[in-house]
Amino acid sequence: MPREQGEPSPRKPWLWHVVLLDDQEHSYDYVIRMVQELFGTSAARASQIAATVDEHGRAIVMTTHQELAELKREQILAYGRDPQLSASTGSMQAVIEPAE
Repeated sequence: MPREQGEPSPRKPWLWHVVLLDDQEHSYDYVIRMVQELFGTSAARASQIAATVDEHGRAIVMTTHQELAELKREQILAYGRDPQLSASTGSMQAVIEPAE
């Protein structure tokens, strides 16, 4: 459906959050290691993200353009199980959300 002249165009969000979701199948060490490896964060920042995920059920790991956010989400989803926990059956979950 074409827009009427003078009607604002719908805007796609420019920035997107990569959000890590909590579960009971991954240890703090796993989260810290994964965040450091995939996002290049310091150990202190990775520890802060792990604590936020544990306390609030989710944590924003990165805010970036959509293509990179999608790539980072896919890297989280492909990271694999936590070898320290026998209950771990796969990677952590992550979503991307528009940054507002």
